[in-house]
Amino acid sequence: MDADTQAARATELTREELVRYSRHILLPQVGEEGQRALKRSRVLLIGAGGLGSPVALYLAAAGVGTLGLVDFDTVDLSNLQRQILHGSAGVGSSKIDSARDRLLDINPNVRIEPYRTRLTSQNALEIARGYDLIVDGTDNFATRYLVNDTSVLLGIPNVYGSVYRFEGQASVFGAANGPCYRCLFRDPPPPDLVPSCAEGGVLGVVPGLVGTIQATEAIKMLLGLGDTLVGKLLTIDVMKMSFRTLTIQRDPNCPACGTHEITELIDYDEFCSGPGAHAVNVIQEIQPSQLASRLKNGEELEIIDVREPYEWEIGHIPGARLVPLATIAEEIPRLDKRRETILYCKMGARSMRAAQQLADAGVADVRNLAGGILRWIDEVDPTMARY
Repeated sequence: MDADTQAARATELTREELVRYSRHILLPQVGEEGQRALKRSRVLLIGAGGLGSPVALYLAAAGVGTLGLVDFDTVDLSNLQRQILHGSAGVGSSKIDSARDRLLDINPNVRIEPYRTRLTSQNALEIARGYDLIVDGTDNFATRYLVNDTSVLLGIPNVYGSVYRFEGQASVFGAANGPCYRCLFRDPPPPDLVPSCAEGGVLGVVPGLVGTIQATEAIKMLLGLGDTLVGKLLTIDVMKMSFRTLTIQRDPNCPACGTHEITELIDYDEFCSGPGAHAVNVIQEIQPSQLASRLKNGEELEIIDVREPYEWEIGHIPGARLVPLATIAEEIPRLDKRRETILYCKMGARSMRAAQQLADAGVADVRNLAGGILRWIDEVDPTMARY
């Protein structure tokens, strides 16, 4: 039996699969051949979180033959408001393990290829090579640019999605003759101006909505159906329940898909850190272990928590006092500007903005707690509740 015959038999539909996918097969645009095409397909999903959850669930249910899952994180209680791939029983376990168990329960015919690692410039090309499609379920700019450049260099389309608070976006980048992510966003925004969902919040159904759109686009791409979001950006505002579609032109000067200046993956954390991030006068950071040691030694420090009152109630660093970011300007006149002041928030972005305000107002010695209270929990006090 030759290789082609073996491959054809491997994607034949069993009696169980004919029943399982019967509603697909009834569609003239899909039929048995389309379902076999899905069974032959290989899709790489980056992230098993808010966006990745509906994508993985629907692609597994649809019968995509192989799903590669990339995620390094564990399931946290605060994930469950939107990451429907995971349940309460999985809190503390690997997201990859939790996702695999759920997906195989939905469809045991799907092959799961797990990658329990962070996607980096060192491993991205090796991981993504051999897949038909990449679905970007990430929540930070550095990884989005990494996924985009990997997509362009390998010639694999990238189904993009992003969410923030009550809004979302979706598109398909890196397809033949279509634009890439850099055509739309040549340069990343300043890192302190765009908080993540963990900092800014997100309505739980929004990633469900955007992720479902990503899954729909992925299936259409795999089957060659309909008009896809190649060359378009779909924007969603659930507060107004409005959907807008914007046209994106391929940029001939794009360094990735236009001039092809980008021939290898770069340091994307450095790229997204913004101009001047390493200048002499930037706000200095203090590591959680350093702060803990200084507190243990009895040093008198001004520690300010710039989070919201409900976050303070979940847990806070001993000796700190609460001054929400919105009120930090009112607090400046009351500060002893000669005293060392340390600020923190959940992950470090809000407190960095507050620290800059203090420094601009003449506070001589101000520092930001690196990684916020989440790193404090990881490195100093794991008994505190994460959120």
